[in-house]
This record gives sequence, structure tokens and C-alpha cells, in this order.
Amino acid sequence: MDNFLSREELESLGLKAFGEDVRIGRHAVLYSPENLSLGDHVRIDDFTVISGCVTLKSYVHISQFCGLYGGDKGIVMEDFSTLASKNTIYAVSDDYTGASMTNPFVPAEYKPGFISRRVVIGRHVILGCGCVVLPGVTLGEGTAVGSMSLCNRSTEEWSMYVGIPARKKSDRKKDILQLEKKFWEEMQHG
Repeated sequence: MDNFLSREELESLGLKAFGEDVRIGRHAVLYSPENLSLGDHVRIDDFTVISGCVTLKSYVHISQFCGLYGGDKGIVMEDFSTLASKNTIYAVSDDYTGASMTNPFVPAEYKPGFISRRVVIGRHVILGCGCVVLPGVTLGEGTAVGSMSLCNRSTEEWSMYVGIPARKKSDRKKDILQLEKKFWEEMQHG
């Protein structure tokens, strides 16, 4: 038996959409798969949990032990984005100030401070191991985030970020764009 679900098994999940060459580990957990859209060449490794509205475009990789919690606003990972292991992406969060009750069993009327904001992980973004991204954050195209960083604010495109909270360390090279162009040219002729 293959470590990844077969095409037939993917079809039986009831995913919102999925493209070609989609690989989902047998030990990944997908809550509400009807809200999960997958492009082409997507890989979700074992022990990853995906919940709520999540869109993974094409050539996306999510390593082991990641958590994506999209809620109703959603998480979008654009083309060529990558999560190293143990990353957690939150589009939803309880209010920690004490002004609201917490947890999924409490009705919304008792949770006035509940946070729900869309998260976007741009093209060619890579997050090192153990990062956390909070609701409402957009990681701009080409952003690289160092391991164990906390992204509580949106990032500038083509920049490197590290720390808690994540702060810009330097600009990032754009050589990837030339490599992508060459990749597409070879794909068309190959």
C-alpha cells in the first residue's frame, strides 16, 4: 500500500476541488474536506491537520505535523509555497483578554472577541520549522521566514524574517523567478 491516498481515495473524500498529482498522506487529518481546494502537484504529508476553508494552489508542499486552521475566512497558499514541519497557520483565534468565552462548544453570542481573518501565504513563500502565523497576516510573495518565528504582522515581498515576533532581517534574492520561468519553459516543451 502506498503512503499516499490513491486518486480513487481522493475522490471519495468529497474535497471541494483537486487537480493532478495530488498526494495526501494516509495519516493526515482533514476536517470538513468539502472546504478544501487543491491545485496541481500538491503534497500534504502525514500528521498534518487541516480544518476550515483552505485553498492550496499548485506546487505546494506541507510537511509533517503542520496545522492549518482556516475557519470561515480561510487560508490561501499560493503557487510554489512551502511549509516545513511543525508550522501552524491560524485564520481563527479565541480572544485571550477575558472579554469573551472560549472554545468551539460555546455559542458565538458569548464569544464577542472571537477573531476570524483570512491568511494569505504568497507565491514562493517558505516557512522554516515551527513557525506560527496569526489571523489576518499576508506573507508577501517571496517571503522567507526563519524557524520558530511568530508572524503576527504581514510581510514585505522578497524579504527574510526571523524572531518572535518576526522582524525583517534582509531582502531575499529573486533568482527564483528566473528558475520558475525556465521551469515553465521546460514543462511546455518536455
